[in-house]
Amino acid sequence: MGVNSEPLRAARLLALLAPAGLLAGAYLGQYAFGLFPCEMCWWQRYPHFAAMALALLAFLLPPRVPVALAGIAVALSGAIGGFHAGVEYGWWEGVTACTAGTFANGGDPLAAILAAPVVRCDVAPWSLFGISLAGWNFLFSLAAALAIFILLGRGRSRT
Repeated sequence: MGVNSEPLRAARLLALLAPAGLLAGAYLGQYAFGLFPCEMCWWQRYPHFAAMALALLAFLLPPRVPVALAGIAVALSGAIGGFHAGVEYGWWEGVTACTAGTFANGGDPLAAILAAPVVRCDVAPWSLFGISLAGWNFLFSLAAALAIFILLGRGRSRT
């Protein structure tokens, strides 16, 4: 039995670079263009962080399991993005009030809450070709996850 290592290497690299690129885009939008994340935007970021950690772990361990778990994490972010996009397009209701955090560094909590910007989950702050950021995350994440799993399948042991 042999292992085709090229697809495994490609899957590992994709499992690292896809979430890194999507997170870089999210942070660029946030800090360069003032597109502050709502609660569901943050929910989409967490699986990408996990995917990157798992992909890095795949450089130290046999890659198949960590890369597969990273692929699942990328797909989970895409699923959350799909749900979020549906909330933005009014297809269904969100599960939270989606408001900004309460207060920071002490002070008067009520004044901090009243002065905090409200970032709503049901309003897309930006779109391209009618697709919101959550929608783009859905498309790119699910495509990346599918590619990761196809590459993992190609890298299986052969008899």
